[in-house]
Amino acid sequence: MSTDTRDDVVVTDDTDRHRYVATVNGQEAGFIVYYPTKTARLMVHTEVDDRYEGKGVASALVGGALDQLRSADSTVVPLCPYVRKWIERHEGYDSLIDADLDTALRP
Repeated sequence: MSTDTRDDVVVTDDTDRHRYVATVNGQEAGFIVYYPTKTARLMVHTEVDDRYEGKGVASALVGGALDQLRSADSTVVPLCPYVRKWIERHEGYDSLIDADLDTALRP
């Protein structure tokens, strides 16, 4: 299990449940559901608890998860629209996308 902290948001990779989990002050605030492959994480859904909407939790969650993937020399396939848009808006993260798998899996 790996962890990344951004301000008051802690991002943890819960490999047993295939989720990156964001906590704020010890309370679960959101998560990203993923499916692991040999080389990539297929990120399929991002959700933030209503209490934390508009407070930057989703952005910190995605950034923390992607930073962990970068540290592990892994890649991502952003099937979740929020994750895809986040990558488009943040320079340098597009290099984490597994282009072949992304092309094969996108409609």
